[in-house]
Amino acid sequence: MNISLLGCGWLGLPLAQHLIATGHVVKGSTTSIEKLAVLKSCCINPYLIALNEDKIEGDVNNFLLHSEILVIDIPPKLRGLVKENFVQKITNLIPYIEQSTIKKVLFISSTSVYADTENLPTITEETIPNPDTESGKQLYEVEQMLQSNTQFKTTILRFGGLIGTNRNPINMLAGRTDVANPEAPINFIHQTDCIGVIEAILNQNSWNEIYNAIGLEHFLRKNYYSEKAKELGLTPPQFNFEKISLGKYVSNAKIKNQLGYTFKVVA
Repeated sequence: MNISLLGCGWLGLPLAQHLIATGHVVKGSTTSIEKLAVLKSCCINPYLIALNEDKIEGDVNNFLLHSEILVIDIPPKLRGLVKENFVQKITNLIPYIEQSTIKKVLFISSTSVYADTENLPTITEETIPNPDTESGKQLYEVEQMLQSNTQFKTTILRFGGLIGTNRNPINMLAGRTDVANPEAPINFIHQTDCIGVIEAILNQNSWNEIYNAIGLEHFLRKNYYSEKAKELGLTPPQFNFEKISLGKYVSNAKIKNQLGYTFKVVA
């Protein structure tokens, strides 16, 4: 299978390597000239492509040429001082998809399309999104835009918090005081399971679907971060128990039941 992977970052690069190892031909994009050699060394056909609000830089037509599947794995850049119009960037990309050989799109989204609330609801794919962050709002708008397009099939994959080797929120929270939402559950998924779920979707041709993807356990934040700090030899964070905890329980039942996927790593 020929696959174009837009965004060979923390998840995209190991995903591309796994897909190649299982017999697929992968074209991968990066915004860094220096990373082109890295992609090539991994047997990924490298492309320098940057999506901007006013235009797209790079050879998008050849990046998509001969591929049947496009995986979009470029999160919105909405932190810090620089804010982008992610919706416009994907809007600019859609005509290229329509004119290409792409028939199926896998869009990597986030469970941030569901707001955190004080009643800690259980979230399924039937839950109507109610994003309360700019990132969640833009992701949800892009989801709807892609799924409403009749020229290709789109599956939406909403990941929880991404964790893996050298990536865990405890590295930022260690030693901090007044940490919010101690009684809220975590909704994390390990990089290994991110790749596993994507592979299951591709292998089973599961298109025009929505999946919420989180790991095995809904540990409470206060317990998880305290234990993780202890495990890594870090100073545990101190939590604020005076304010009501906001959060949600995201269910992964659809992935387990419909795709038959067994999660491998406890978050």
